[in-house]
Amino acid sequence: MSMLGELVQRARSLAVSNKVALESAISKAVDELAERAPGPIDESELQVLAKQELAGFGVLQPFLDDPGIEEIWINRPGQLHYYSDQHHVVGLELTASQIRNITLRMLAHSGRRVDRLTPYVDANLPDGSRLHVVIPELTRDSWAINIRKFRSSRITLLELERLGTLKPAQRKKLEAAMKAQQSILIAGATQAGKTTMMTALLAELEPQERLISCEDTFELAIEHDDWVAMQVRPASAEGTREIGLRELVKQSLRMRPSRLVIGEVRGAEALDMLVALNSGIPGLCTLHADSASAALQKLLTLPLLAGENITDKFLRPTVLGAFDLVVFCKRLPDGRRIVSEILEVSDAVL
Repeated sequence: MSMLGELVQRARSLAVSNKVALESAISKAVDELAERAPGPIDESELQVLAKQELAGFGVLQPFLDDPGIEEIWINRPGQLHYYSDQHHVVGLELTASQIRNITLRMLAHSGRRVDRLTPYVDANLPDGSRLHVVIPELTRDSWAINIRKFRSSRITLLELERLGTLKPAQRKKLEAAMKAQQSILIAGATQAGKTTMMTALLAELEPQERLISCEDTFELAIEHDDWVAMQVRPASAEGTREIGLRELVKQSLRMRPSRLVIGEVRGAEALDMLVALNSGIPGLCTLHADSASAALQKLLTLPLLAGENITDKFLRPTVLGAFDLVVFCKRLPDGRRIVSEILEVSDAVL
């Protein structure tokens, strides 16, 4: 057993048997280890490492704590990828067993599970970061881990203008749209800044508005008093039934929303969203697409997944009645994110 492994085991034992705080148990375990060690040891470094292992998420914790890192992913043991200003790859002492144990600790917060019966999962970490896990046999050999970091700072349209994401005229147009309670579709590729844009738009809500949000996993980070956030629930091996986005959207309509948010539309829930927004409730949602017009075209096809009796004659006016604007977010080769287009929804663009 390594020195760190011995320290972690002893600290855990002290904390349980003596019912002392974790930090006190770690300090006592380090003192005991130092007394037995044949030579000098770096006690402060061992304390930090042990705390990461026991209270945090082991060797991943420094990367989770770094505010400059946006995303972390692991494809195989011994290697970690992350994105900050650019893509980085680092070697780590990270075995397959450690990856599994850290992942199970991360999942414990959400109550979700991953195993052969449920070989993939989306969940939230304690700080709100989004965790996605896929395991063999869906992956070839190793557990695949992806963590989208939680943005703790409050983002606004004015801040996005300062960062260069929005031009002044775009910012004013979006502020006016939110004030006029227009519905906005936010489109773009993965990591184009769609959720950040939605967060900034929701910062424009008036205090008296009642917000209901429906997401696959909780990602929105806003400050609003009258807000009910809901996320889907996967089916469990014990027989708990799945609750998907379609059901959440239907439930939201019984909760008297003045704004409705659907975190990301990618399937049959598009029909329920369109029906809800046509009932007079303004809303926002995100959608993967490679242009603003392509996003609208996608909304003419996704509802077809809900049943064979959905027709183009029904969908075109329904899409026109649901959204006022499409905001297209784009990620540039240098990593900067911009809004490249704000499209007004009309018969002409459909």
